[in-house]
Formats: sequence, C-alpha cells, structure tokens
Amino acid sequence: MSDPEIITIGEASKLLRIGERTAYQLAREGRLAGAIKVGNQWRIDREVLITWIKSEAVVPARTKGAA
Repeated sequence: MSDPEIITIGEASKLLRIGERTAYQLAREGRLAGAIKVGNQWRIDREVLITWIKSEAVVPARTKGAA
C-alpha cells in the first residue's frame, strides 16, 4: 500500500472550486473529509476527499421528455 497523497487546504479548495476561506471553515467545523490538523496547519488526504466528493455528488433529475 502506498502512502496517501496529502494536500494543503489551498489545493483542496481548488479541487472543490471553493474559496480557501470556505475550505478552512469546513475543516474547522469537521465538514471537510480527510482534513487533519498537523500543528497549526491543515492537511487533507486527497483520496479520502475525492471519495467524499463522489459520494456527495448530486445526479441531476431527468426531465420529462429528455433524451
């Protein structure tokens, strides 16, 4: 098993396409999957974050008559 790829809050916010401040807030609230605090810095397990993104994805409802 390989070591997990650990990314910064900045990198996570780019992946999520949200502001860095929002990502910090989510991490502090325990709502950012894979986020851990190391000293005074946040780090995120990229694989955990990607899995969380996929599990939280909303599939658009098909409209009547859509192909």
